[in-house]
Amino acid sequence: MHMIILIAGASHTGKTLLAQNLLETYHYPYLSIDHLKMGLIRSGQTALTPEDDAQLAAYLWPIVAEIVKTAVENRQNLIVEGAYIPFDWKDSFDAAYRKEIRYCCLIMTRNYLQAHFADVQRYAGAIEHRQEDSGCTLTALIAENEENLRQCRQYGHPYLLIDKNYQVDFSL
Repeated sequence: MHMIILIAGASHTGKTLLAQNLLETYHYPYLSIDHLKMGLIRSGQTALTPEDDAQLAAYLWPIVAEIVKTAVENRQNLIVEGAYIPFDWKDSFDAAYRKEIRYCCLIMTRNYLQAHFADVQRYAGAIEHRQEDSGCTLTALIAENEENLRQCRQYGHPYLLIDKNYQVDFSL
């Protein structure tokens, strides 16, 4: 059986690290939506900038959804990770596609972020080198993670809550 895994979450929650670990464990390829974003921006295919988050989500998701459909149709495994997966992602797929997709959102609690903010900043480049990270503030991360938790609950999506220790157990 093949599987598509969607890994969502706020900035700095470890989406890319989880995708890399799944790649190494299951040998599933993964697509970083950030790589797609930067490729489209740098190639001039869009006038959007990395700071245009809301517009980027609307621009990128239809492309990513079609990549997911293609992988399902070709019976291929694929991990897709990024902050640009909308909470209404299911609306992009009919039931036949959805049964092949597994979704998970990584969420850090307020308590975790308050206790480990220095660690979050220190490990921000564990997989990818971040060139500019001044927008990463404790206040912003708390707000984004709390909003993601609210949205996951509203949509009934599964999530992994990172509370006391950074421990992300996701197995197939």
